[in-house]
Amino acid sequence: MKEKVRVASGQGFWGDLLTAPIDQVRKGPIDYLMLDYLAEVTMSIMQKQRSRNPEAGYARDFVDLMREILPDCVEKNIKVISNAGGVNVKGCAEAVKRVAQELGLQIKIGIISGDDILNHLDEFSEKGIEIKNMDTDEPLSSIRDRVQSANVYLGAKPIVEALEKGAQIVIGGRLTDTGLTLAPLIYEFNWAFDDWDKLAAGTIAGHIIECGAQCSGGNCQYEWKTIPDLANVGFPIVEAYPNGEFIITKHENTGGRINVPSIKEQLLYEMGDPRNYITPDVIADFTTINLEQVGENRVRVFGIKGRPNTEFYKVSISYSAGWKAVGTLVYAYPEAYEKAKAANEILRSRLEKLGLKFDVILTEYVGVNATHGHLAGEPSPDIPEVQLRIGVRSQDKAAVERFTKEIAPLILTGPPAVTGFAGGRPKVEEVIAYFPALIPKNLIQTSVEII
Repeated sequence: MKEKVRVASGQGFWGDLLTAPIDQVRKGPIDYLMLDYLAEVTMSIMQKQRSRNPEAGYARDFVDLMREILPDCVEKNIKVISNAGGVNVKGCAEAVKRVAQELGLQIKIGIISGDDILNHLDEFSEKGIEIKNMDTDEPLSSIRDRVQSANVYLGAKPIVEALEKGAQIVIGGRLTDTGLTLAPLIYEFNWAFDDWDKLAAGTIAGHIIECGAQCSGGNCQYEWKTIPDLANVGFPIVEAYPNGEFIITKHENTGGRINVPSIKEQLLYEMGDPRNYITPDVIADFTTINLEQVGENRVRVFGIKGRPNTEFYKVSISYSAGWKAVGTLVYAYPEAYEKAKAANEILRSRLEKLGLKFDVILTEYVGVNATHGHLAGEPSPDIPEVQLRIGVRSQDKAAVERFTKEIAPLILTGPPAVTGFAGGRPKVEEVIAYFPALIPKNLIQTSVEII
């Protein structure tokens, strides 16, 4: 058993800083590189990609990254754990295998499958398994014909299995953000799957670093002006110990800041009930967390308690929910806000005369109240410029398309001093809605393959 294990976060979401995982591998010692690519809407995007191209459906950035860092990982014995596989885990793994072959490297890749249950939904329904929206109690049958993706949030167990089978690169689909960090700690420290306090500690370690630099200075409210060198921000590292305690730190000579306030901000992210942070692996109690600054950019986390996990998995289901479009115009001083409001009224009147019906019409005045709404109050009459941003949503695609043709005419037929028509005519986009549900764990079969 190792005395400590260092798990580095290299990716907080699909589209995060491309240089971060490279720096994590090259700027200091780590044992594992954790890369989180998925969010609820990401799976539906990947499913769309795969429907157009059977070889797509995963985060291609991950393959490019492996081409860059795989020699370093092999040389330094750094294992990589990621959910970059999306809805085509096998395809992602095969792409990484080809990269390894091109580089002349021999590696074992662990492929985790079983989270994608899209093709099993009707089977579950026939067996009398009720799948209901956790928020609304709406049955799945009400949106079944519009479902685009359905993925179970898998925990740490299959990742541990892959590591036990010798995988140096572990690739899965909808693996939980926290499980990506918890799994190597279970594996390295031989924690039992019912040692709830240690599992809760590893889960909270994963929660702290799952969003990348959000806990090391990025997107940080506390004294944000004093945070040094965000252009060179260092992504966080969990330095974990067998007893369940850990330290959040980062590589030396990198920017950003890790202190108790920065960790507290991240702990609040997506927390919900602080006594019941539910994952597939454990229920963690955030009220038991203790934080202590033990050095520059080093925060000790200890005292964490956990309780037994539940008999359910959470399922992330996405479905098509109509169409939307958003258009913008910028109005300049004088009376910029008054002009933008007048343009909004004119546009709405024209849409009404056309007989167009929408589920929602939303107007925002960027620079005035788009962030804070009515709490913002009235702006100064000398405000230099205001962006009118108006969007519509409807099940009728034709109505949304007609809306997009009513923005540009305001330039010559509405209030004066339009200074910007950003991006031309708005694009009609499909609306993807989220349907969270629970499903008994005994219905889900995961598998681990090594290639």
